[in-house]
Amino acid sequence: MLMPVRCFSCGFPVAEYSEEYKDLLAKGKSSKEAMDSLQIKKYCCRRMLLSNSEYIGELLKFQK
Repeated sequence: MLMPVRCFSCGFPVAEYSEEYKDLLAKGKSSKEAMDSLQIKKYCCRRMLLSNSEYIGELLKFQK
C-alpha cells in the first residue's frame, strides 16, 4: 500500500516523512528513535508510519 498523504485522524502530512523514516531505520535506529528524531509526537501519526507496509512490488509481479 502506498503511504497515505495525511494522517487519517489529525490531518498531519505524514507522507513527507516516510523516506526519511525508512532511511533512519536502514541506518539501524529503532522505530521510536526514528520518530522522535523526526519530531513526530502524536500517536495517530506514529501509527501511520509504523503500520504502513510497502507491498506494491509484490503486486506488480502479477500484472499482465
